[in-house]
Amino acid sequence: MSLEDESRRDLVSYRIEKAYKAIEHAKVNLNLGYLEVTANRLYYAAYYTASALLIANKILVHSHEGVITQFGFNFVKTGKVDREKGKLLSKLFSLRLKGDYSDKFDLKEEDLQPLIEPSEEFVPSISTMALEAISSLSN
Repeated sequence: MSLEDESRRDLVSYRIEKAYKAIEHAKVNLNLGYLEVTANRLYYAAYYTASALLIANKILVHSHEGVITQFGFNFVKTGKVDREKGKLLSKLFSLRLKGDYSDKFDLKEEDLQPLIEPSEEFVPSISTMALEAISSLSN
């Protein structure tokens, strides 16, 4: 399935908007002590942004692992995105899985607090790349 350029632009914009909302939800939930929800929202902020970048570059994937793999292969490994951002996406995915599905893992605030700022940096930097890529479609 191939997305037309207008649909692609709309989807990229939508994912970026969701990413910014997810960061805000993460911060609110952290302050309320809802740690599993915080981990979930931090991961989804990064996931929505990374998937927007892939969509903008016409790289279609069908799973969360696919987004992480293709983000790493096409952007981290090539040096377009620094390794720390790739590691952050993977770490957030792992914490989200543990928080959502593990019966024997308790998240702690100190696990999540240090991830807020890097996540807040991830979203705009990767969003900018996605928006630049999508704007080149009209050229």
